[in-house]
Amino acid sequence: MSETLLLDRERGLLTMRLNRADKKNALTRAMYSQLAQALATADADPKIRAVLLTGSSDCFTAGNDIVDFLEQPPDDLDNPVFQFMLALLECRKPVIAAVAGPAVGIGTTLLLHCDLVYVSRDARLRMPFVNLGLCPEFGSSLILPRLLGQARAAQLLLLGEGFSGEQAVAWGLATEALDTGDAALAKAREVGLRFESLPPEAVRISKQLMKAPGRESLRRAIEEEGALFIQRLRSPEAMAALSGFIERR
Repeated sequence: MSETLLLDRERGLLTMRLNRADKKNALTRAMYSQLAQALATADADPKIRAVLLTGSSDCFTAGNDIVDFLEQPPDDLDNPVFQFMLALLECRKPVIAAVAGPAVGIGTTLLLHCDLVYVSRDARLRMPFVNLGLCPEFGSSLILPRLLGQARAAQLLLLGEGFSGEQAVAWGLATEALDTGDAALAKAREVGLRFESLPPEAVRISKQLMKAPGRESLRRAIEEEGALFIQRLRSPEAMAALSGFIERR
C-alpha cells in the first residue's frame, strides 16, 4: 500500500490511516482505490474483526483533492471514489472512525456509513458541496434530513455550515466526543479491539439487521447523487468555484 494510506493490523483490528499531512489528508483517485481494496480485503479476512479509519491527531481529511479531481474527474459510477463508497456501504465488519480537526465533504459524509464514530470536541465537520457548485453525495441528501430534520439538514447541505465534534454527538452523527484527537483515536482503538472477543457471526448479523431498513433506497440515492455530482463537476458554476478555490489556496 502507498505511503498516503498506512495499514496497521493489531490482532483483529485493521487500522487504515490517511497519511498525506502536507495536503491535509486530501483524498486522491489513487487513495480511493487503495481504501476500497483495503476494505474489501478486510471484509473477506475472517481474522479481521473490525476496521478503524483515521487521519492524524489534528486532521481527519480535507475531503477531495481538488486539483486531482479536476485533472481526473469521475466520469461514471465505476470511478474509484464510487468504488470506495460501495466498499464502505457493503462492508460486513464493524467500521469505526476516529476524527480530529477538519473533516470536509466526503470526510463528513463517509462518517454516516461508519458504525461507531469518535471525534475530538473541536473537530470541524463541513459539507460545502453547494459552495463549490456541486451537490450532496454518499447518500447525505437522504440520510441527513431523516436524522436531523429538513431545517437542520438544509443548514448543513444548502448553506454548507460547519459544526463541531460536540455538535456531531448531540445530533446523533457521532458516538462520543473526546478532549483531543489522540484521545479519540485511543478510544476508537480500544473499542475496535473489543470486537476480537465478540462472536463475529452475531456481530455480522446484527449489523446486517441494523443496516437493512432503507438499504435499497440509500443505494439508489447514492447512485442518483453520483450521476448528478459528475454532471455538476463539468458545470460552469463548479468550474468557476473550484478554480477560485485553488487560486485562493
